[in-house]
Amino acid sequence: MSQQSSSEKPWYHEGLRFKCTQCGDCCTGAPGFVWVNKQEIADLAATVKMDVAAFERQYVRDIGIRKSLKEYENGDCVFLDPQTRGCGVYQARPRQCRTWPFWDSNLASPESWAQTAEVCPGCDKGKLHSIEHIDEQRSKLRL
Repeated sequence: MSQQSSSEKPWYHEGLRFKCTQCGDCCTGAPGFVWVNKQEIADLAATVKMDVAAFERQYVRDIGIRKSLKEYENGDCVFLDPQTRGCGVYQARPRQCRTWPFWDSNLASPESWAQTAEVCPGCDKGKLHSIEHIDEQRSKLRL
């Protein structure tokens, strides 16, 4: 199978529909990482009214030279409210969360998008996002 040349349009060139339902499904599941940088840590700390050092001790773990939000043993994000399934820091959520579902892994093929839509009720619903918007989101985070 040949790779797509730069002059070919991506399969999603007509856009994709997505509307976050705030269901919390993307905040749960198998253990993983929610990568955060210094600015995101500062924003999150301000949101929960903590100083940065205390916030990092309580909510951030070092993974090599990178930092990730902590999670519960079941893989749920530490900021996911188990009762409401809402995000406790939604307005300050990290770029990894903000750019969902427009990640390279989800956009690799129509099949990968369909698999994403099986677990994310907001995929293929709501507003039609242009290829420009999708590519802008993709450029913010490469997973």
